[in-house]
Amino acid sequence: MLAEQLQSDLTTAMKARDELAVAVLRSALAAVKEARVAGDQARELSDADVQAAIAREAKKRDEAAAAFAEAGRAEQADRERAEGEVLARYLPKALTEDEVAAIVDRVLADGGFSSPKDMGPAMKAVQAEVAGRADGKALAGLVRARLSG
Repeated sequence: MLAEQLQSDLTTAMKARDELAVAVLRSALAAVKEARVAGDQARELSDADVQAAIAREAKKRDEAAAAFAEAGRAEQADRERAEGEVLARYLPKALTEDEVAAIVDRVLADGGFSSPKDMGPAMKAVQAEVAGRADGKALAGLVRARLSG
């Protein structure tokens, strides 16, 4: 399981005195634990749930890096990017723009989605196929463009 891998890697990083990895993995494990106890009762998380928690943490790092860079704080931006790289090891490889476009075209054709009023069901089908390997905002823009064009 991915959560066990995170814990194992944390132990390894602690032994190696890798401060960056230790901090990031502790944060990721905290996010996983928070996801585990969210809702009415605690539950066991699948690897997909753990990946979703890690993806949220990675997105926070990306946003923070952009904010720091915009504010002229390059050192903090570099730290956030480095933390994001540690988290990226536990996420599936992102799809290229061409791969995303091919998936969108195939899903829209297979599902018979052809007009803007099909946006909701089309997005649901595309997101199921992409499974978190592409930015949701960019994905929605591409689907909207395909349906209206």
